Amino acid sequence: MIQDYQPAGPLWLSAIIAALPVIVLLVTLGVLRRSAHLSAALALVVALVVALVVYRMPAGLAFDSAAMGIAFGIWNVIWIAFHAVYFHNVTVATGRFETVKSVLAGFSPDRRLQALLIAFAFGALLEGIAGGGAPVAITGAMLAALGFPPVKAVVLALLANTAPVAFGGLGNPLIILGRLTGPILNIKPDDATALYSAMVGRQLPLLSLIIPAFLVVVLAGWRRMTEVWPAVLTAGLSFAVIQFLVSNYVSPSLVDVLAALGAMLALWLLSRVWQPRSVWGFEGEQPAEAKAEGVGTTARPRGALYGWAPYVILILVILLSRIGTIFKNLPAWLDLTKLLQKPSIVFTWPGLHNQVIQTPPITAKNTPYAASFTVDWLYSAGSMALISAVIAGLTMGAGIRKLARIYVQTIVQMRWALATIMMILGIAFVMNYSGATQTLGLALATTGVLFPLFSAYIGWLGVFLTGSDASTNSLFGPMQVISAHQLGVDPTLAGATNTSGGVMGKMISPQNLSIGATAINKTGEESTLLRQTFLWSIVLTAVVGVISLLQAEILTVMIPTK
Repeated sequence: MIQDYQPAGPLWLSAIIAALPVIVLLVTLGVLRRSAHLSAALALVVALVVALVVYRMPAGLAFDSAAMGIAFGIWNVIWIAFHAVYFHNVTVATGRFETVKSVLAGFSPDRRLQALLIAFAFGALLEGIAGGGAPVAITGAMLAALGFPPVKAVVLALLANTAPVAFGGLGNPLIILGRLTGPILNIKPDDATALYSAMVGRQLPLLSLIIPAFLVVVLAGWRRMTEVWPAVLTAGLSFAVIQFLVSNYVSPSLVDVLAALGAMLALWLLSRVWQPRSVWGFEGEQPAEAKAEGVGTTARPRGALYGWAPYVILILVILLSRIGTIFKNLPAWLDLTKLLQKPSIVFTWPGLHNQVIQTPPITAKNTPYAASFTVDWLYSAGSMALISAVIAGLTMGAGIRKLARIYVQTIVQMRWALATIMMILGIAFVMNYSGATQTLGLALATTGVLFPLFSAYIGWLGVFLTGSDASTNSLFGPMQVISAHQLGVDPTLAGATNTSGGVMGKMISPQNLSIGATAINKTGEESTLLRQTFLWSIVLTAVVGVISLLQAEILTVMIPTK
């Protein structure tokens, strides 16, 4: 099959038809308020009909692409998100989370400061190490367990999971982008990755400065945000400065880890010398004066270590598994990264691999569309989360039977979220291999001088569909770079904007909504989460687009050179 990006004639009409699965998903979920799994099922049916009838995709290829999408979702999304929730459930079931709550109260009983520490700083650390749905699942559940209204807890986790996403999973989105577009730019993949890292590091820090304030405004309102401006400024500035420096001068793999740790340390140091005049909490909570008794005191080191031990184990296990990415040229016996990657299984998807031909301008020339699949069963962040949960559980006194029982309970808890994720990835792959996604990207790329602005929305669309910034770079990265070259826009800027704009689609991706709702035992509330985050997603993507447009037309000095 040769992809046709204008199957209905005019590009605008083809784009409207191509967007039907997305429209059905948004309307069914956000307007009609149906459950996420039902909305995804309807959208998948529409995607298959559009592929078969409009794009004239052979039935075998259409259903094969849906099957590959479902399998991709199981391994690349579910495997990570599920074990992130399982990890949290282990900490709760063993009673360790109660100690974490007391440690956080020692930091500050103020809900605004707790949101900054957990949703923004600790969430960024989890994103940098594991990626996937782990930050939303763990921080959303943590905030809810601390007494935040459950839906509000997940909304905060979703909003905070923006600035760090481009460098998530130890820089994986940018590493993938560099591998795919390095040959297009005629430079080495590692050099391309370094360019994109530097460019994204000159876009997202501007967002990182405002995200903490944004979080507190959504939580408590503008006036209450101004009451804690020292903490807001400390969190945003420390994260943004480190994000810029590490992305431009060190490595994309370490950006989130170092920036998050820096923000957490800065907030802790600030709390030793400053606290808000009045402690803010939710309506009906214990009076602030009584709660503020422990403000400014330091939790006993032994208790703090006891409470945070599971998270320390999680961080250490994942960092050790990625040690070869962080430190180059390690001795073979020390390079756990390569040792863990060796058992990975790579295969091509039967019946689909190279059976679809992509054409310009999506590719430089007619090119077979590969359908390869990698099962890095030991190296995966999901496997690391599982290993961490087992180690943490055993050290906390939970036996194998108890851990197995919690595992089964987590399966039951997440069953509808798992179904949603599989169907959403099925939609994404059907749209990718039929050519519908490329039609949408090309329609947005016809905006001429405004291309840098709409480039952000192309990335946003990709993450909305796939739930992953790495996936949207695989999907649209080469097209963005090729289109930018044709329009006279710097290709590095286009690739970076695809990444930076994409992160804003994370908060409304149905996969993330399902993971968040499941983490707080609110399956079926995905439509509520979507309505509370959709506008912010659109607005923040526009901010990224405006930054990109200014960098293309006025602030060209900000674009790094080879």
